[in-house]
Formats: sequence, C-alpha cells, structure tokens
Amino acid sequence: MVFSSLVFLCVFLPTVFLFYTLVPSLKFRNGLLIVASLVFYSYGEPVYILLMIFSSLLNYTCARLVSSSKDKGKVALIAAVIINLGILAVFKYSAFFVESINSVSGLTIPVPQIDLPIGISFFTFQALSYVIDVYRQTVESQKNYFYVLLYITFFPQLIAGPIVKYRDISEQIVARKQNAEKVAEGLRRFICGLAKKVLIANTMGQTADVIFSAGNGYSSILTAWIGALAYLFQIYYDFSGYSDMAIGLGKMFGFDFKENFNYPYGAVSVRDFWRKWHISLSTWFKEYLYIPLGGNRKGRLRAVLNRLIVFFCTGLWHGASWTFVIWGLYHGVFLLLEEFIPILGKLPKVINHIYTIFAVTVGFVIFRADTISQGFDFIGNMFFGFDITEQSISLALTQLTPWFIVMFIVAVIGCAPIKPLADRFRASNSGVLSKRQSVVQIVLYLLAFVLLFWCIIRLSGASYNPFIYFRF
Repeated sequence: MVFSSLVFLCVFLPTVFLFYTLVPSLKFRNGLLIVASLVFYSYGEPVYILLMIFSSLLNYTCARLVSSSKDKGKVALIAAVIINLGILAVFKYSAFFVESINSVSGLTIPVPQIDLPIGISFFTFQALSYVIDVYRQTVESQKNYFYVLLYITFFPQLIAGPIVKYRDISEQIVARKQNAEKVAEGLRRFICGLAKKVLIANTMGQTADVIFSAGNGYSSILTAWIGALAYLFQIYYDFSGYSDMAIGLGKMFGFDFKENFNYPYGAVSVRDFWRKWHISLSTWFKEYLYIPLGGNRKGRLRAVLNRLIVFFCTGLWHGASWTFVIWGLYHGVFLLLEEFIPILGKLPKVINHIYTIFAVTVGFVIFRADTISQGFDFIGNMFFGFDITEQSISLALTQLTPWFIVMFIVAVIGCAPIKPLADRFRASNSGVLSKRQSVVQIVLYLLAFVLLFWCIIRLSGASYNPFIYFRF
C-alpha cells in the first residue's frame, strides 16, 4: 500500500521537493531522493523494501562482474536473468502456474498465497535492462552502488513506469541541474497527469466497473458499448496520466524521461498503435526479447513465431491471468494480419483509424474481464445484444450522467494529437517568448493550478481512486 493520494500531494511531495531545493550538493540531493523513494515504497509495505534493496544489490554486483571479464560476464548475465525472472515468477506468477496445472491435470496442489509487491514488473525490467546493456557495452557499469539504487528506486516512476533505461539517465544521475523553468514545466505536466487520472480515468472507471460487474439481465448492446468505451478511456487516461505525473516529477528534480505515449488512439493500424502505446514497454521487449530471438533476420516464419512469443510475454507481463495472455496474442495476430494482408494498409486513413480503434476496444474488453468467458460474453453483447431490457436501459441511463458525458467528450478531444498546436505557443529556438506566447503560457499555468485545486477537492470527497497499473 503506497501513500494515499492526498498524503502524497499535500505532505510527502512538498516536503521532499522543499528539502531537495534547499540542499545545494547533488550528492546529498541524490541521497535525499533515495531515502524518500525507500520511504515512499515501504509505506504500508515495509517488508518488500528488502526485496527492492536485494534487487539493486544483485544487479549492481552482476553488472560489475559483467564488466570485469568476458567469462565471468556471461555467467553473471545468465545469473541476473534467471534470478530476476525467478523472483518475478515466484511473487507474481506462482499462484497462476499452480492454478493452471490444477485445472488441466485435476490435481489439488495448494495454491501459494503471496502478496504481489507493487510495481515489481517495472523495477525488475529496469534492473535487467541495466545488466544487459552493460554486457552489450552500451553503457559502463556503475561503480557507485547508490547511483544504481537511485535508478531502481526513484519514486516518481517506481510504481507504474515508464520503464527507464539506465543509459538514458546515467549522466543525469551524476550531473543535472534544477532550474525554475524546468520546475514550472514539470509541475504543470504533473498536474495535467493528475487531472487525467482523477477527473477522467476515475469517472470512466466507475462506469466501467458497474457495467462489467452487472448481471446478464442488465447486458445489452447499449450497456456493453458504454462499458467498453468507458474502459478504453479509463486505461489510457489512468496510465498516461501516471506517466505524465512521473515525467513531470522527474523534471522538477532535474531528470528528463522519455515519453511513454504518443496519442495511441490516433493510430491507423495495430502496429502503429504499439508504436504509440506504452512505448517504454514495447521498446523493452523489442530490444531485449524480439531482437535476441532473431527478430526478422531468420526468415518470415521465424519472425512470425518471434512476434507471437513477444506478445505472449507482453500479455503475461500485464498480469497473472489467461485473459492478459489472450489479449497479448490477440494483438500479435492483428500485427500478423496487417503484414500478410497488404490491403489493410492501403485503405483510406479514416477507415484504417476506425478499424484500429475497433480492434483495440474489443481487445481491452478481454483485458478488463475477470474471466475468459466473461470477456467473450461481453464481446457477444457488443455485437449481438439486441435484447434490450428495461434493466439494461435503466443501467445505461444511470451511467450517462451529465458529469460522465462531459468527461467522455473531454476524453475524446484529449485523444487527438494536439501537441503540434501546443508547440506553436512554446518558446522559439532562442528561448524568447512572443507577447502572445507569454499570455498563453500564463493562462495555461493558471488553469493548471485550478485543475490541481479541483483534483484535491475530488480526491478528498471520493473513495474511488484505483491505479490500474499498480498491480503490474
């Protein structure tokens, strides 16, 4: 259990930021961030802080051995991969594996009851990428253990990503600057992410939860599409909102993280969707699984197999359930269809966009469902649920509140690629703002603080505030 949102916003973050700003030495600033990150993670879950420290020590040691000699390096790399994935398997997948064996074999092996450490998939993948990059000589092993500890535990992106590669921030850990412009930009980015999460994702999530948990008597084509579209926006604004908060907080402390989303709902193919969705994860699997498997260098059939393996693992990474595995393979099949049926890429752009959103929406129904059968029943109602009962109409009308409709419209508009328009109001290459740009920036900052105040009010009066990606 991490900090509650209000404690984080009103106590933890201001305190850490104030002390960080007052401390002049980067060495002590790094130390402060390490302590703050460990406190942040251990709040309510102190036992698993030992697991994180063990992970950092393990991967620091393996990286040092990798860089020491070629023979020791290969052994150390293999050990790092086996131990890291082994830890992930025990804590995240042991119950899933046992349940799957029991269901197939009819055995009654006791199912282990192990609490899942929050964000274990994220910090495990970060640690693995560091050791692998040292082995590949794309980054030097770090002699200072505390730099590695900061990299693995840094609290802004510790819980739900993005997955940061060590090579992308290694120089920033040892040399970075905090300035007013960066702090202001980071704070605004953080507030925008918070608003996406609290105002849009939570609103969509409440509706999705109600409809997905409704009984068969409430299911129809009407309620099914409301629930599917609500979840489509919930998962995007939940995760992209958290990524925005992480990127914004990083800027406030002098770090620059890469973007994790690039308007994925504007994609014109499923392949294009994966170039824009959860970029840090898709690039991780490409660099550390797809390419080592041979990529597309060993023939077309091998490339097909490699992609299916990658998407199987992508699905499994998201959760210990067959619904996630099927969701991953579902996307893998669509990528293969787009490759082997060229006409899919030659249709008008509008048609391709509709097809992509359609495919992604259906896929997320499987992702959201508690069981495979529920997922397929829900999809069936989306296309064949024409038996619209009074109960289903009542359920739909109770969910279509004015607030939901307004947030739904905002969600649709927010998915559009508006960044090029925003770039017009940024500073020129000389760093000088025009009078018009200055006015726009002032208005945007004022709006950001209005959003922050509004989010705090919403959080203080609501008990519903789930972070979907915390469990990953």
